[in-house]
Amino acid sequence: MSTRKPLYGWLTSEAVSLTGTRVSMLALPYFVLVTTDSPMKTGLVALFEMLPLVLLKVLGGPIIDRVGPRRVSISCDLGSMVVVGAIPLLYAAGLLPFGVFLALVACAGALRGPGDAAKSSIVPSVVEAAEVPMERATGLHATVERSATLLGAVFAGGLIALIGAANALVVDAVSFGVSAAILGWATTSLRRPAADETEAGADPTPYLAQLRQGWDFLRGDRVLVAIALMVALTNLLDVAYASVLVPVWAREWGGGPAVMGVLFGVFGGTAALGAICAATWAAGLPRYKTYLIAFLVCGSPRFFVLAWDNPLWLVLLVAAVSGFGSGFINPMLGAVIYERIPKHLVGRVSSLTAALCFALMPLGGLLGGGLVSGFGLTVAMLACGAAYFLVTMLPAADPKWREMDHRPAVSPSREDAEPAPVTG
Repeated sequence: MSTRKPLYGWLTSEAVSLTGTRVSMLALPYFVLVTTDSPMKTGLVALFEMLPLVLLKVLGGPIIDRVGPRRVSISCDLGSMVVVGAIPLLYAAGLLPFGVFLALVACAGALRGPGDAAKSSIVPSVVEAAEVPMERATGLHATVERSATLLGAVFAGGLIALIGAANALVVDAVSFGVSAAILGWATTSLRRPAADETEAGADPTPYLAQLRQGWDFLRGDRVLVAIALMVALTNLLDVAYASVLVPVWAREWGGGPAVMGVLFGVFGGTAALGAICAATWAAGLPRYKTYLIAFLVCGSPRFFVLAWDNPLWLVLLVAAVSGFGSGFINPMLGAVIYERIPKHLVGRVSSLTAALCFALMPLGGLLGGGLVSGFGLTVAMLACGAAYFLVTMLPAADPKWREMDHRPAVSPSREDAEPAPVTG
């Protein structure tokens, strides 16, 4: 019998957590930029957060499969509440030198890595319980994610302007605790993972062997590897855009955090609308062509419009169109990824895939800071925009990407599904 309580509870938990994360996404870099007046130090924040995040994503996969994504997600959220909450408390007490700040940011990233991977790994279980198409679930999640970008960005911009960037992080800390509580309540009915049989006395596969199993499967699937490498490069550019380029643009343009919030909010709002459309119709759309059109719309135009002194209405118009296009991307790619991974490897392979996608993100802030410091904002925007276009349009010349359109007859999220085919 189907039950949608875990699905809707997971989505609600994600909505709370992602909204808080969007607050810190604006608050952390703007706090450093205002207090240090250094684009390079602003870039260091992204480095110190993303490096442990990526590393722990890789190492956490076997633990997720063995312990279960529910437990890992809740534990990491509770730890994140403590670490993120320490930042405004120490700042208020005058005990937050830049080195301590970076250490706390690194701890937050280390917890967020396996926590985010666990939230992704729980998807097949909630989809199976709810008995809905995979693209419906990934589309709903993308809607939640984009809505959180809208609400979190607008709320963060106003909150930072009102009470300061450091105090705005209190909201992020509280959101982690609320997220953990909701997920714990909503997913109690889910069956415990098969790995729990090891607790009854079976001899578990060694940790390193489990990690190797996930890696062997991933590297044998050229479609998954191609998606991961493409997303890794776009994430590198997106981090440069969000953590350095936009804050510098907002400060030079004169709008400050309020304009940052409006810009990200408009993008997030139309992206949520696009994700709703994807959740409704994506199952009947050709994935490959939709991917190309969506990235053509949502990629490089965001950078190019900020390269010169364009009016705010034009900037927001481009953000709105780009956001709508981006709403189709995650549901499409997410469905492809989950369909190609057998259920017993979901934690390991999805963690490794996500880690590859995140691998270059620690360098995004340094890339943005270095380009702005060395060449100025205009050149930095143009260079990143051109790179974004090349990275996202190269799949048009690779026929392997057309395998995105191959939908399995039976979803691997079901208990009796066969493992997804491995391409050579």
